[in-house]
Amino acid sequence: MAFTSSRRIDFPMVDLAGIVYYPRFWDLAHRFYEESWEYTCDIHYNELLQKHRIGFPLVHSEANFHHPLSYGDTAVCKIVVKNIGDTSITWFFEIFNQNGVLCWTSKQTTVCTSMDSIIDKISVPEWIRTGLSQIIID
Repeated sequence: MAFTSSRRIDFPMVDLAGIVYYPRFWDLAHRFYEESWEYTCDIHYNELLQKHRIGFPLVHSEANFHHPLSYGDTAVCKIVVKNIGDTSITWFFEIFNQNGVLCWTSKQTTVCTSMDSIIDKISVPEWIRTGLSQIIID
């Protein structure tokens, strides 16, 4: 089952045409991604980084723009995990507007690292695999 959340599109997120400026979609996705950790692993993302010293930097991202989101719209995001490898996780994002119109999709791969040595990959811990299993969809 997907993690789903929503947030309003505010004025600082849009361009002169009144639609979400394209880099803001990645910012939105990351905000929803951070929120998803509480749903899946019962942990605030900051605690994952600071207490457990585990990070998941983005190493690959593909995106498609389907329909604009406008100032005042509500972005509804659905996140699923497509794959958990030994050291990586593949996520899939869908962002809809309040009317259910698909606006943006993205496939993103993160790698599991120690915050003490961000360039060194580590295996995804079992407790994270267990938590994320709630949103795995093949």
